[in-house]
Amino acid sequence: MITVTDKAKDKLVTLRSEGKYDENYFVRVGVEGGGCSGLSYKLDFDNAMKPDDKVFEDKGIKIVVDKKSFLYLLGTELEFTDGLNGKGFQFNNPNATRTCGCGESFAV
Repeated sequence: MITVTDKAKDKLVTLRSEGKYDENYFVRVGVEGGGCSGLSYKLDFDNAMKPDDKVFEDKGIKIVVDKKSFLYLLGTELEFTDGLNGKGFQFNNPNATRTCGCGESFAV
């Protein structure tokens, strides 16, 4: 399962309304090769389901993950920070053995 913090939920709701995404859009989370640690996180709104997608819902936010990314993201918490050290979504991934300084890439 992938979960979201209250702050992340609030930011996703705001972004959805500002981007004119209707209720048919969900949050797609994924992993792709790249970044300084080997794998990078992807986060976007989408409205097209794929046959092997895994679907989760937390705090009213529908989260969809492709089958390959699911293996890397199981148990991950999506967080949003807006402090002095940076602003944006962060992935608290218990599967990551190493992360880069900015938190955008990881290794397992």
